[in-house]
Amino acid sequence: MLKSVQLTLLMGPIIPIAVPRVVLDSLSEVEVKVEDVGQSGFQLVFSIDKQSPLQILFLLTGGMPLLFMRVILVATVNGVANVLIDGVITNNQISPGDKGSNSTLTITGKDLTTLMDQSDWSGFPFPACPAEARVAIILAKYALFGMIPLIIPSVMVNVPLPIEQIPGQQGTDYQYVRSLAEQVGYVFYLDPGPEPGLNRAYWGPQIKVGPVQPALSSDMDAYTNVEGLLFSFDQEKNRIPIVYTYISETGVSIPIPLPPITPLNPPLGLIPPLPTNLLPPDLKPFREDLSKLPIPQAIMLGLAAAAENADAVTCEGSLDVVRYGGVLKARQLVGVRGSGPAFDGLYYVKSVTHKIKRGEYKQNFTLTRNGLVSTVPTVNI
Repeated sequence: MLKSVQLTLLMGPIIPIAVPRVVLDSLSEVEVKVEDVGQSGFQLVFSIDKQSPLQILFLLTGGMPLLFMRVILVATVNGVANVLIDGVITNNQISPGDKGSNSTLTITGKDLTTLMDQSDWSGFPFPACPAEARVAIILAKYALFGMIPLIIPSVMVNVPLPIEQIPGQQGTDYQYVRSLAEQVGYVFYLDPGPEPGLNRAYWGPQIKVGPVQPALSSDMDAYTNVEGLLFSFDQEKNRIPIVYTYISETGVSIPIPLPPITPLNPPLGLIPPLPTNLLPPDLKPFREDLSKLPIPQAIMLGLAAAAENADAVTCEGSLDVVRYGGVLKARQLVGVRGSGPAFDGLYYVKSVTHKIKRGEYKQNFTLTRNGLVSTVPTVNI
């Protein structure tokens, strides 16, 4: 690896340990993809000889997934440790070498939400439990894997009376926790770290505020730390969700347009895109089942949809981690400079893909925001 970058690989059932040096030496490529919502995944490529312990591991499993073989990747850049992924192996395959060359073993996996998606618990009862309590009970089963729940109560906290209704689980743990989040406009994901073996299980609103990462600098001579930026502006994407409320006294339904700006989703662009659905026939509810939902729940769903639709500005690019001086992280803000007044400013990091080879550590990334022109005069460098 590079002098300023050190990669640590831990593998093992339930509680992984550092792999032997011979295994780490055979590791040729690493790719980790982290999305802001949903499952993260990884791929490890090993170049192995016929006597490698990884050959034996593959033969013992018969090529089947090792769902309880845990993998943790830690990249230490300039003395700062970053847990890239904490997951399990879902697939492995081997390609024999030709003319005496080494074989190639490819291991693919996903984060620990894969363990939550194995067994169907449909019908499991949760008497007198609001959604938040159901999520906490489900996540408690995975405390052995270092899952630490971070649950934000919603405005729809409702404790059903057992004499009237006993909620039952539908689907796997992962499917049910995600469905409970979607019912109130929330998200659910695992965020590995800060220490290897720990994972923050976040169930709450999508947050686009907080500390800002060092700026991505383009076309700034010696200060340039990105290899390319591509911006796009999709005016048609911004469609404001409409919620209709029925007033029984007058028998009239009143449309309520929901703005995309909230305390957790502030304006990152000074000039927002104009909505494209405020005239008939587009003036209709964004979901057909809204009339059956309580108004607070419908508004929460609408605000989540509005925040997603408003991200009309997208930036895609790549960087060299050594030149950048650290690891760009998803689900946080980052500054951009050197791209002109329309696109400079703060962005939300939607996804990051880590690509590591010997002597090289690069990242591909996707940034989004809800308008043109920066809302801040300067960004952190």
